[in-house]
Amino acid sequence: MSYLYHLIEQYGLLIVFVNVLAEQFGAPIPAYPTLVITGALAYRGQYPIALVILVAVAAALIADYCWYLAGRRYGRRIMSLLCRISLSPDSCVRQTESIYSRWGARSLLVAKFIPGFASIASALAGTLGTSRTRFVLFDGVGAALWAGLAVFLGSLFNSAVDDLLSVLTQLGQYGMLLVVIGFAIFVANKWWQRRRFRRSLEMARISVDELHQLFKSGERPTIVDVRTPASQSGGRIPGAVTIASKEIQTFVFDVPAEGEVIVYCACPNEASAALVAKQLMRRGYQRVRPLTGGIDAWVAAGHTVEV
Repeated sequence: MSYLYHLIEQYGLLIVFVNVLAEQFGAPIPAYPTLVITGALAYRGQYPIALVILVAVAAALIADYCWYLAGRRYGRRIMSLLCRISLSPDSCVRQTESIYSRWGARSLLVAKFIPGFASIASALAGTLGTSRTRFVLFDGVGAALWAGLAVFLGSLFNSAVDDLLSVLTQLGQYGMLLVVIGFAIFVANKWWQRRRFRRSLEMARISVDELHQLFKSGERPTIVDVRTPASQSGGRIPGAVTIASKEIQTFVFDVPAEGEVIVYCACPNEASAALVAKQLMRRGYQRVRPLTGGIDAWVAAGHTVEV
């Protein structure tokens, strides 16, 4: 553990850069502990405080700008990819869209303080056509606030950080083992939360081909689009009604409770659609199914949409 302590002392800025870069690219490696420890060292004069913050901001901007460019090029597909590789619940796309739709680029000021938001918000900014200047400005200021708070906490509690590092150093290899175990518990807990969330959404689904066959046979199930207004601008399945998940308790369908209801979204594993479907079932609707693959699968199959 003493090796790790001296490594942080000697190469703290490089470690800060790599750690922040990896976290912002989506790796489950929290950068805040590194920033706090480096902040404590900066308070003791090991590094200039402004330089620590600058290095962290540079690393965050590099990763975020890559996600921004990916969003501009690949659109919503990159956000689905982010949710698939993330340890956060699959409803993160809808949550991010809701926040970004309300606050726009200003939401980037607090993006890094919200777990699972930063990378998806950067990709969404590119997808929605946020200008490069606005993106870099707000994302850079947000990164500075995020890193600055960590460095401030490190300087404020520098004696406690020193005590902790001293204890870990005295423990030697057992101190390193404690760090590894702590990290493993963090990742395992995130994985378990995601697994439990996905299992809670297990229910019968309908494929786009089955839905298309219903249309061809003359049947008209109630189609519910639960995407955000920004997502719906590209078109909806013909006849779909739009509804926000927060309105589900007050929304009234003009169909009997035994009528067929199909719910769709544009997120991995139909997370938002499944959540709304379960709420409808609790309201008494008996035949509710999410659409497998959502709007993306519908469009990919060559079926028409209406604006």
